[in-house]
Amino acid sequence: MTKALIIGGGIAGPVLAMALMRAGIDAEVFEREEAGAAQRGSWLNFQANGMDALRAIDAAGTVENIGYPVDSMSFINGKGRLLGRMPMAARRPDGLTSRMMPRSSLIAALAEEAAARGVGVHHGREFTGASVDETGVTAEFADGSTARGDILIGADGIHSRVRTLIDPRAAAPRYVPVLNVGGYVTSVSVDVPPREFQMQFGTRSFFAWMPAPEGGTVWFANPPMAQEPERGVLSGMSDEEWRRWLHELMRGDVGPSAELIDAAPGPLIGWATYDLPVVRRWHDGRGRMVVIGDAAHATSPAAGQGASMALEDAVILAKCLRDCPDTANAFTTFEALRRDRTERIVREGHRSSVSKAAGPIARVIRDLILPAMFRRASRDGGEGMMWLQGHHIDFDVPVVPAVEN
Repeated sequence: MTKALIIGGGIAGPVLAMALMRAGIDAEVFEREEAGAAQRGSWLNFQANGMDALRAIDAAGTVENIGYPVDSMSFINGKGRLLGRMPMAARRPDGLTSRMMPRSSLIAALAEEAAARGVGVHHGREFTGASVDETGVTAEFADGSTARGDILIGADGIHSRVRTLIDPRAAAPRYVPVLNVGGYVTSVSVDVPPREFQMQFGTRSFFAWMPAPEGGTVWFANPPMAQEPERGVLSGMSDEEWRRWLHELMRGDVGPSAELIDAAPGPLIGWATYDLPVVRRWHDGRGRMVVIGDAAHATSPAAGQGASMALEDAVILAKCLRDCPDTANAFTTFEALRRDRTERIVREGHRSSVSKAAGPIARVIRDLILPAMFRRASRDGGEGMMWLQGHHIDFDVPVVPAVEN
């Protein structure tokens, strides 16, 4: 196998191409958006295991100084009562920790590093389909062009076209009953300890804020919405409508939410939350097509692991393609190594998101239970999260191929 076609140039695609190059495999990336297109999403919590995956292929340098570290999370209810405080991440021996950063900055840094290493990235190429034969796969694009490779890898997100080619009956993404909106406010400072994110389980909505070292505040809200909004409803809401709704949701709750909503640069735009609890088929069984990242196991933002899981996938898939006897076995091995871990994270993220949309009775129960949970997490210093953020990849250690029946 000598050439890979990667569909999707967001977070996983460029890193996979770099990892494949390190394994001696040529790769090209095809991205639907034009170069320099605005990125969806605002800030993200980039966790230590994602940085570890980048270090495995010596690609962390351009990312390590983006944003700023986060040490802890504190939780309050709508009345301001402290529910607890816990470490943001496990304490890894190598000192890696979580970092808050703009999603656009992470994508730009990874794209810059990939370009510096000679990765070919083709923008404005919307993937529409592929045909597989005995010798390889041909990718087809909306502009009528094609590309030929030995394998095709879908890093094309939760609404992956590659996933539906692999399995036309693949389950659709699952709606999670909270929305997302947020950003960075330069003119408002919050009374929160440095490197701590304060999370509020408000009376009607979840709201969070964190001081930035250079001044200002990062914030986000998760307005509840029980029924999935129809296409165009959220994008059709005006900036004024978003602000008015957020004010209504946070009315009566203590904290800086009103000031942050007023000061946030506009236009405010929110988006719905989806995940993928189980993707039945990750690859086509012939060793020609496979999906990674959100295309295989999208998790809600509450897990804080979407980017890191995608990067782990990218590096581990490259190792499998390097070490396994053929591409079919490489894809089987990759799935065996990744499925249990990623599906557990999706479950954790879904549980966290649903807790943000709790009704009146569930809120009372939640506020009674959470303090004990946070006390346990604080006592163990984050060790209970080591399975999550302590994950380590050594690129030089060979993968043991899966034994197939």
